[in-house]
Amino acid sequence: MTASFLPFTRPSIDEETIASVADVLRSGWLTTGPKANEFEAALSVHCGGRPVRVCNSGTVTMEIALRLAGIGVNDEVITTPLSWVATAGVILAVGARPVFVDIDPITRNIDLDKVSAAITPRTRAIIPVDLAGLPVNRDKLHVIAQDHKLRVIEDAAQSFGACWKGKPIGSSFGNDSDFVSFSFHPNKNITTGEGGALVLPADIDPAACERMRLQGVRRFGEDGMDVEVLGGKANLTDIAAAIGLGQLKRLGEFTERRKALARHYFGHFDRNLACQLPPEDFENSNWHMFQILLPSGCDRARLIAAMRERSIGIGVHYPAMHLFTLYRRLGYKEGDFPLAEEAGRRIVTLPLFPAMLDSDVERVCSTLADVLKSLV
Repeated sequence: MTASFLPFTRPSIDEETIASVADVLRSGWLTTGPKANEFEAALSVHCGGRPVRVCNSGTVTMEIALRLAGIGVNDEVITTPLSWVATAGVILAVGARPVFVDIDPITRNIDLDKVSAAITPRTRAIIPVDLAGLPVNRDKLHVIAQDHKLRVIEDAAQSFGACWKGKPIGSSFGNDSDFVSFSFHPNKNITTGEGGALVLPADIDPAACERMRLQGVRRFGEDGMDVEVLGGKANLTDIAAAIGLGQLKRLGEFTERRKALARHYFGHFDRNLACQLPPEDFENSNWHMFQILLPSGCDRARLIAAMRERSIGIGVHYPAMHLFTLYRRLGYKEGDFPLAEEAGRRIVTLPLFPAMLDSDVERVCSTLADVLKSLV
């Protein structure tokens, strides 16, 4: 009998959450309203009381953060080339230039020891990415930012539910001048269908974020309004917020199950396959993804196709983005960031989501071993 297809991720939505969405649909209030406000309040509690505003994607939250920080034309923003394209795309969207810094080969996050060398008089901010849910060293990050007077916009799209030294990502780590951006895309640890949230620094009025996400409109009185800044259409619906509230209640459960599955991967993975496993961090990581680097020279496309033939989905997160045509036009080229390029060629994401069984992990490990041996 053919095994059922195992995707690399799948959201877990319970009946209580489905019922809450039905309640919103029956209420007649579908767009941003009481449920979105409730979701923001719950997220604020999770983030240690910091102000949080929800939006319709994690991409737009980063763009809004850049605009609120006053970053635009002729400015530079440092980030990693090993991320989803949105991380650098938002920098271009506000007219600034992305400046890439190579990765640490162990964590695969931006190498903070290389950041200072990339700073110029035009550098205004840094966007670190918590790849696969493993947090960037927040202590070192904020020392660099303070020393060079840089804004920090944490791309925490993958690290909701992760921690740094026992405090949830999104909390203050001794520096209230940073923004934190979360994504609630369906492949994230909690989802709203599509959506995101922005944790705001102490010096930013949350109302300014609200104007940015809704056409720049400022309301006063019963019938008055004005527009002082250019905004967009980025508000989160109450339908999505109802899903988010249901998911947030289960965050602890989801995180513990992900950790258990990751431990099972480490226990069953054949260490003789010449693959590089992720760091075994069970203190800080939320285990958003379980990523490995394939043996050097392995034909990744053939491996992915072979695994799919055996009903197992494999992801690629991510190719090194500075090699995309858009960034080559800015002058980036092969060889600029060799560690990110090597990881981008070899990285694959194995299935990991809360509804998986231990036996699914064992199936992935045994199938991967068979496929890798067949490709040698």
